[in-house]
Amino acid sequence: MKFFFSILLSILLACCLFPGCAQTKAEKGRDAAPDLPETAEEISADPPDDGGTGKRIWLTFDDGPTDSTTPKILDILENENVKATFFVVGRQIAGREKILLREAGEGHAIGIHTYTHEYNKIYASADALRKDIDLCSKAIRSVLPDFNTDLYRFPGGSYNVKKELVQVVEKAGYRHYDWNCSAEDAVSPNTPASVLYQNVLDSAGSKSEVILLMHDGVGYKETIKCLPSVIKHFREKGFAFCTL
Repeated sequence: MKFFFSILLSILLACCLFPGCAQTKAEKGRDAAPDLPETAEEISADPPDDGGTGKRIWLTFDDGPTDSTTPKILDILENENVKATFFVVGRQIAGREKILLREAGEGHAIGIHTYTHEYNKIYASADALRKDIDLCSKAIRSVLPDFNTDLYRFPGGSYNVKKELVQVVEKAGYRHYDWNCSAEDAVSPNTPASVLYQNVLDSAGSKSEVILLMHDGVGYKETIKCLPSVIKHFREKGFAFCTL
């Protein structure tokens, strides 16, 4: 009996001296990267196998669908067997319904970006922001009637958006995602693919969880050229490709 109590006492002392050993899931989450899902299972019913590396990347594309870029991006993703997340612009859907259907049909995630992408209108007020989101959602549902998402990305990112507008989105039940890595393909037009690729590597650095921002708007020819190299790089580094 004395032996039993001595073991029990040792366990209790260990928990007091090393509280990290009994750390709860919620406590661990405090140190997680912002805007990243806590586990791959939360974003995919059948998450890709990362081979035990713990490395994950989310390829995200803003400002589509477009005739010139989106189908070529989809071709590459299909050939590479990689899924991505597309944040769409509502007013660009008309006439490109088949592209949106293809995105959904091939297993990519679709999120709300904006209806107009006109900052002055979108961020004029809380009502204006809600209206923009609703219009984009309705445009998507006109093609995908069963579409229902809580996935949103602020045009330009949430970094410089007024706090009250961010709260409007959150109170409406949306998960909003920025990025922690970028090809900077929207910074200057016609930047060579080799530079975009280096931008990705530089901003990814040593991160083990990467949300990569790229664009599938009009005229992103160099992004198309860059994408296969990006996929190859992260695949060779042992990253699993996930959707938000």
